[in-house]
Amino acid sequence: MRILLVKTSSLGDVIHNLPVASDIRRRLPDARIDWVVEEGFAEIPRLHPMVRRVIPVAVRRWRTAPLSPATWREIAAFRRSVRRPTRAESYDAVLDTQGLVKSALLAAQAHGPKLGYAADSAREPLATRFYDRRFSIQKKLHAVERNRRLAAAALGYALDDLPLDYGIAADPFAADWLPAGDYAVLLTATSRTDKEWPEENWRALGAALIAAGLRCVLPGGSAAERERAARLAQSLGRAVAAPPMNLEELAGLTAGAKLVVGVDTGLVHLAAALGRPTLALYCASDPALTGVLGVAPHRNLGGAGAPPAAGAVVAAALELLG
Repeated sequence: MRILLVKTSSLGDVIHNLPVASDIRRRLPDARIDWVVEEGFAEIPRLHPMVRRVIPVAVRRWRTAPLSPATWREIAAFRRSVRRPTRAESYDAVLDTQGLVKSALLAAQAHGPKLGYAADSAREPLATRFYDRRFSIQKKLHAVERNRRLAAAALGYALDDLPLDYGIAADPFAADWLPAGDYAVLLTATSRTDKEWPEENWRALGAALIAAGLRCVLPGGSAAERERAARLAQSLGRAVAAPPMNLEELAGLTAGAKLVVGVDTGLVHLAAALGRPTLALYCASDPALTGVLGVAPHRNLGGAGAPPAAGAVVAAALELLG
């Protein structure tokens, strides 16, 4: 059975779709899975052994130059990637778990039946017009569960006793700048300023973790994020601000951590997927439907307009450390 999964972005959404590949591996072990994903997140499905081929797209970049010849060449190359030489070799199922018009349009380029959410379940009901079969999945479920239930309904298998399994692993990261011994990763950067947790709170948390015998590693993506990480690391002492790292390196760094604490960002979901004790801090969004979910110990603290207090975070972090 040939299956094409369409889940392009964002990082957290892509990670939330990994259990679908694990479920398929258990229920349809002979299936061959391809996955359409934004180019910046392509390393994530590549971590899953069930995914045979990752097909990157660049919708975000294409939108900035829609009339560029290079954009049209890349779109044409994508269409060739998802279209088999003959319809006899087409996909048996093209499953869009994103439920957006953009993802439905990408799914529509592939040969094979298009499957997705029904209008009462999709994030953008217009997307359902591009599907051949549609499935109603309750909206008030965690994103991971929605993905898993959609795939089970579309591909005709029962979830029942299937355990939650992200199915990925990463080799521990090694570098001269990485401190020896046990360390915690503090993910202070996020996509919006209203999702940030105050620096004085990070200092209080870092000091407590250092007192517990850990060193702290603070990654950052942009220059401003790395500057904040450097300020915090300098004030804490037994801490280091990580240099620029790609997604594969960040996965390795996370895989080796004793604890990961982060704000609402895709990397905190990656930590949970990799089976690390994870504490997620929410300041401007509700974790009920998209909070961290894993098999290792994990906690979600805070909510929209209700950032967690430093004391509560310190207590939860020390509890997760055991």
